[in-house]
Order: sequence, then C-alpha cells, then structure tokens
Amino acid sequence: MAAARACLVALAVAAALFLEGTAAGNAGVAPLKQRRRQLLWQRQVRSHLKRLNKTPLATIESPDGDIIDCVHISNQPAFDHPFLKNHTVQMRPAYHPEGLYDESKVASQQQTQTITQMWHQNGKCPEDTIPIRRTKKEDVLRASSVRRYGKKRHRSTPNPMSVDPDMLNESGHQKFSVVTLFALSPMEQHAIAYVEGDKYYGAKATMNVWQPKIEQANEFSLSQLWILGGSFGQDLNSIEAGWQVSPDLYGDNNTRLFTYWTSDAYQATGCYNLLCSGFIQINNQIAMGASIFPISNYGGSQYDINILVWKDPKEGNWWLQFGNNYVLGYWPSFLFSYLADSASMIEWGGEVVNSEPDGSHTSTQMGSGHFPEEGFGKASYFKNIQVVDSSNNLKAPKGVGAFTEQSNCYDVQNGNNGDWGTYFYYGGPGKNSNCP
Repeated sequence: MAAARACLVALAVAAALFLEGTAAGNAGVAPLKQRRRQLLWQRQVRSHLKRLNKTPLATIESPDGDIIDCVHISNQPAFDHPFLKNHTVQMRPAYHPEGLYDESKVASQQQTQTITQMWHQNGKCPEDTIPIRRTKKEDVLRASSVRRYGKKRHRSTPNPMSVDPDMLNESGHQKFSVVTLFALSPMEQHAIAYVEGDKYYGAKATMNVWQPKIEQANEFSLSQLWILGGSFGQDLNSIEAGWQVSPDLYGDNNTRLFTYWTSDAYQATGCYNLLCSGFIQINNQIAMGASIFPISNYGGSQYDINILVWKDPKEGNWWLQFGNNYVLGYWPSFLFSYLADSASMIEWGGEVVNSEPDGSHTSTQMGSGHFPEEGFGKASYFKNIQVVDSSNNLKAPKGVGAFTEQSNCYDVQNGNNGDWGTYFYYGGPGKNSNCP
C-alpha cells in the first residue's frame, strides 16, 4: 500500500511538472509570434521605403524638417508601374487650353502675392531631376498598414447628384439623402461648388491658402478641385489637386501642395503625390507634398494659388499646372477607365474629416475656419473657376450648384462678378453652438 501511495505521489508530481512546463512553453509562444509579426512588419516598412525613396543625385534640407531628394527624372516612382517600363516621358503638353495665356497676362498685370515652397530657401534641384519629398519611417508607421500608406482612408468624393431635391437646408443648399448617407462615410464633410451634365476636359481655379486648425491627428482639412468620371460606386475615377493640412500623412500641421488619383473609388488604385506609381513629374522646381508659404492672414494679406488640370487632346494624358508657370507633369490616360475619355463632373471646394471626438462634431476648421458671409480677407474662396470644353477652350462653367452636408458647421456661397468671374466663399469652424 505504501509503495502504491508513493507511486501515485510521484505520478502527481510528474504531472504537475509537465503541466507547468507546458504552460511555460505556451507562454513563450505568444511573444515569439509577436516578435515574428514585428520583424515581418519592419521588413515590409524597409522594403516600402526603399521602393519610394529613390537614389538622389542631390539632397536639400528644408527649414520645416522635410528632406527633398533630387531624383533623376527617369528614376521616379511612376516607372515602377509595369505599363510604364518603356514609357517615353512627354516633356511638355502638345496643347494648352485656349485662353490660358490671355488670362495669365491679365493676372500678371494685377497685384498678386507670390507663393513658393519652403525648401526653395536652401537650394534647388538640377536639370533632368525632379524634387521628391523623402518618406520617413515614422510617416509609414502612422498608416494603418504599409499597403494603405499614402492612400485616403475613406471614400471622400461628395455626390450632390444623389440628393433628394425636396431636401434643402436653411441656406438653400442640398443636403444628403438617406441613400447618400449609406453610400458615403459620415466622416467626410464638404462645402463645394460643382457642375455636371456635360463632357469636361479639365478645370481651373484660384484658391487662397490657409492653415486650418486640426483637432485630431487622424483628421485633415483640404481645399481642392476634383475631376470626376464614372458613377459614385466602385468604379469612380478621380483626379484631385489643391492644398491640405494632414498630420497623419505628413507628421505636422503645415499647409502643403498635394495631388491624388484613383480609378476605383479609393480602393486599390491611386495615392497622394508620388507615393505610388502613376503620376509622371517633369518639373524640377515644385515638390508634391511640400509646404507652401506664405499663407493668408485673417484680416490681413491674402495669398492664393492657381491650379489647372486638363486633358491633352493629342496624347490624351491629364496634365497638371501650378501657378502660371509651372507645368508639373501628367497622369497617363491608361490609368483610368472613364477619364480615359472625359470627365462627367467637376467639383471645387473644401473637405474635412469629422471623427466626432467625444461624440460631438470636430472643431477641425475648413478653409480659414470662418463662414462665407465674412467675405474677403476673412473667409476662404475659390475665384475664376473654369472648365475646359471639348474644343480645348477654358470657359466659365454653366449651372454651378452648391453643396454641403451641414451648413451650420461648414457652408458655401456662390457669386459672379467682373473681376472674379464665377467664384464662391466656403468653409467654417466645425463645432460651434449651432453645430454641437
């Protein structure tokens, strides 16, 4: 009996030791898996940075902390695209829109404030190179994933045409219908002017530049034009350009020049600036994503920029011009389905992300952070908005509509006069007593 009892005790001790060892082994598995995931993530980040940051021929450190790499034009990210491996760079558009230089001559005779980019203070890129803002490890780490870095997180194109015409806000602007609310993420809010119902081959605008305050790091505020083709479903084509403040993308609150494109409603294709293959840059003086300055002051000096996007009628590519002198480059037409032919809608205006911190509306500002009725020097504006028609002529748009989801948070007011042509004021403070 004593021997049997001793045997049972020995077995119990052995079992306890086995179970303890197994638990310890399992406890070690979790950290091991976690380390493996971290190593894989780090490899993906390093690989992505190597793909984005091409070997520069020169490097310029900007006063704002950016590093600008001067990369040979033939080595830019666009040529990672399989369809662009043997592409011959088009160094200038075959045609500019008719009326562009007449307008530029008038603009040059008017008193205007000059806007430039901050990195210009410390140097310039040589001929046959393009300036590229270097992507840092921290930039990628702020993204939800390596794959999503440089891409819009949400669908962010307002669709005014899905609005119930019986639904109007106090200002007479259209509001979202129930259908639209399901179709669009509620996180984006807009105040825009738009045209539709024709074939469009480009758009132009002059917009003043501000530095709106951003409440949450995952929010942004931008002012841009949209060149749109297709439906507002999964096949939407969009080319976008303007200025933005985006702490999540850039790691600061600077006002920056930006572009965006997508051919599938922001799902897999497209990106900001040069953060994927697509846009082909030819200009050595302007860097996508770099800070622009100076910016407008409330009640003081106003600074604005001109943006023009148009379709070259000969080659079919969509070109981008910044200011009156800088032709920056082009999006090859094969990137798109609908826009390979023409656009069906043009939009101009502002957009913010409202993440509803603490369950209330964000206080992230749009434009100057002030409502349109405050007017010049205080509110943000788009002026001389134009479209390019099928004959490659710049002309004033017909039947301009206005659209905002919540006019008590951000609003828009259209106008027309001899000096500014077709224009509108837009923007607002976000959260306020009428926008809780």
